[in-house]
Amino acid sequence: QAQLVESGGGSVQTGGSLRLSCAASGFTFGIHIMTWFRQAPGKTRELVAAISTLGSNTKYSDSVKGRFTISRDNSKNMVWLQLSNLKPEDTADYFCAAGTHVGRLGPQDMDYWGKGTPVIVST
Repeated sequence: QAQLVESGGGSVQTGGSLRLSCAASGFTFGIHIMTWFRQAPGKTRELVAAISTLGSNTKYSDSVKGRFTISRDNSKNMVWLQLSNLKPEDTADYFCAAGTHVGRLGPQDMDYWGKGTPVIVST
């Protein structure tokens, strides 16, 4: 069955960096748009970054643009999110998700989800 497993979360101070990883299995990774969402306590899940099937196009939320970088390796069925210059407002659970609907990047449009990895940014 399809599986997405995130890792790499943790606690950092403001200005720090983390690299989140997502390992995919059980589905055709190369035909899926890969995304990272996050959900802070009491808030709705929001799209952070997305990458096209071949990695040639990326999309970021305004709040992370210039600080986060999404990448993928289809030969390894992996996707990463590099988090830099972290701020306390980046604190959330981060989820990896896969979808196939071009131009549709809402949570309801994703086919598969991981269970998330926590990121905590302290002052």
